[in-house]
Amino acid sequence: MSTSEIFLIAMAIIFVVPYLIWRVGKTDYYAPLVVVQIITGILLGPGILGALYPHYYGFVFNTAVVQALNGVAWWAVMVFVWIAGIELDLQGVWAHRRESGITAGLALGTPLWLGCMVALGLLRFGGWVGASAAPWQFVLGIGMACAVTALPILILLMEKLEILRQPIGQRILRYASMDDIAIWGVLALILMDWQRIGKQFFFLLSFAVASWLLRRLMLWLQERDRWYVGLMWLLVCGLGADWSGLHFMVGAFLAGAVMDRHWFDQSRMDMLRHNVLLVMMPVFFLSTGLRTNWTMGGSAVFLVAGVLLIASVSGKLLGMRVAGRILKWQPGESSLIGWLLQTKALIMIIFVNVLLDKKIITNATFTALLLMAVGSTMLTIPIANPKLIRLRALISKAA
Repeated sequence: MSTSEIFLIAMAIIFVVPYLIWRVGKTDYYAPLVVVQIITGILLGPGILGALYPHYYGFVFNTAVVQALNGVAWWAVMVFVWIAGIELDLQGVWAHRRESGITAGLALGTPLWLGCMVALGLLRFGGWVGASAAPWQFVLGIGMACAVTALPILILLMEKLEILRQPIGQRILRYASMDDIAIWGVLALILMDWQRIGKQFFFLLSFAVASWLLRRLMLWLQERDRWYVGLMWLLVCGLGADWSGLHFMVGAFLAGAVMDRHWFDQSRMDMLRHNVLLVMMPVFFLSTGLRTNWTMGGSAVFLVAGVLLIASVSGKLLGMRVAGRILKWQPGESSLIGWLLQTKALIMIIFVNVLLDKKIITNATFTALLLMAVGSTMLTIPIANPKLIRLRALISKAA
């Protein structure tokens, strides 16, 4: 069979299998379609399908097909991260800066600290630290992976809970927006290459000047032209960041972060995010699954994933409990917010993909982090929904 035919077989598997599991198994309450797609990607990877049926795996996911899938996945995740950058509510954060700063700082700092403690323990064992990583890069990377809140998935889950446009939903979005900025800032710090510091400084300086020019141009353009110019800007920033050694994902986020969401019709932006998730992101989940590795032994990977999950979830809940005491929240409010903010999935998976690309973590560490992200996201709705039912009065609470 030709490469194109095998590629289409792989694409059919990517779209058909998770949809059938999601629809027939009725998993939506504890595992939305996006989570099922991530799990399916793991199942289709070399550690499971490749081990059980190596000839079939090698036939469908041969080198040429995987390269084609990776190209689709790169573009999908660039657009997705660009949208996430655009949707940051920086004006809302500034208007409520004391509350947002305290909450976001504790929501990020506590699980970051606990994750770093786990990473320091992993330094004592072989097979977890990437070949190109300095110890501080590995520790900070693992810690930040535990602290990540997946803003786009959080939006989807709050839509499901029918609180996205309510005051408490907007508050949670502000907290997650601040953490999103910190996440990408820390990633840029981890990726700083002192041998290419000149290139990185030149990129950041050029980006600052170009951003000022872009903002002036966008005000002059009609909305229909802003979409095209925005995508061109995304490509330029992604290329520049990758050329400087910061990775194209950092460039994609920066490209969106300097754009104002009110430049675009919100319903169209929502539709674009929906279509990217529907049409392209399943390919990214599959390509992510193809990178999982169980050679260190499944028990070790699962053990580390469990410890990381405990650090991540308990860190968020502890941080929100402290924030609730400082800001005098109602009883139960900090627990609800903590469970929603501990959602991982997409942004965290994108983050650890970058760490793996740069050889800061190994495939085994990547697999453990991926399992942690899946577990974290699957816990959200089953635990948050009963809490929300008991705290319906929070929905109308003023921001």
